[in-house]
Amino acid sequence: MDEAVAALGGGAKLIAGGQSLLPVMKLNLAAPTDLVSLAGVPGLADIADGGDSVTVGAMCTHTQVAGSGIVQARIPALAAMADGIGDAQVRNAGTIGGSVAHNDPAADYPAACVALGATIVTDRREIHADHFFQGMFMTPLEDDEVITAVRFPVPERAAYAKFANPASKYAVAGVMVAKRGTGVRVAVTGASGDGVFRVTEMEEALEDSFSAEAVAGIGVSSHELLSDTAANAEYRAHLVTVMAKRAVEACG
Repeated sequence: MDEAVAALGGGAKLIAGGQSLLPVMKLNLAAPTDLVSLAGVPGLADIADGGDSVTVGAMCTHTQVAGSGIVQARIPALAAMADGIGDAQVRNAGTIGGSVAHNDPAADYPAACVALGATIVTDRREIHADHFFQGMFMTPLEDDEVITAVRFPVPERAAYAKFANPASKYAVAGVMVAKRGTGVRVAVTGASGDGVFRVTEMEEALEDSFSAEAVAGIGVSSHELLSDTAANAEYRAHLVTVMAKRAVEACG
C-alpha cells in the first residue's frame, strides 16, 4: 500500500478493475501520466463478518460480492444488488472500491452505502457514506488516498429495486431501502445528475408503517432530476416511487 500511495504523484491514477477509469480515458476526459494497479496489494479482496457489520475489501469484484456466502447470509440485498450490475464481464472485472471512488450518479453502490449507513475505509481514515458522496463524480478523497474497504452495518431487512437502462444496466432510477434499529433509510440513485440522495418523507412514513402502501402516495419533485435519452425528469420521479414500493415489498 505504501508503494502504491508513493507512486501517485505527478498525475498518476489508481486503477482497480478499470470499468470506471478506462471508459473515461477512451472519451479523452482523463489522461493520467501513469496507472497504478492495486491488484498486487495484499488484503484488499477479503470479505469479513464482523458480527454487526460486513467488511468488503475494495478490490472485491461485483461477482465476489454477489457470490460471497457471508454477504448472502448477512446482507442478501447487497449480494443481489451486486449481481445486477452491468453484465458478466463488467461484474468479473469491476470492483466495489473503484465504483465507490468514481461515484457515478447512476451507479448502484452509492445507494447501498447510503441506505445501509456504510463507512468507507481508506488508507488513512474512515468516512461515513453520508459525507462521502458529494455530487457527480465528487468525493472527499485526496489525490493520493486509497479506499481499502467498505464496512456495511447488518440491517434488520433491506432490498434494492432498479429500473435499468437496457443497454448499460446503469440505474435509470434505483432505490435501496434498509431498516435498522436506528431507523429506516431510503436512498435513490440514477435519478439525479448530482448522484445519490435520501427521501426523508418516505423514511418517516416507513418508520410509522413498514409497508409498500406507506410510500405509494409519496412522490419526489422532478425539478432537479435528470432528463436524458433514457427518461425525462417526470418519468424518473414516477420511477422513484415505483422502485421504492418494490424495494419495500422485497424486504418481506
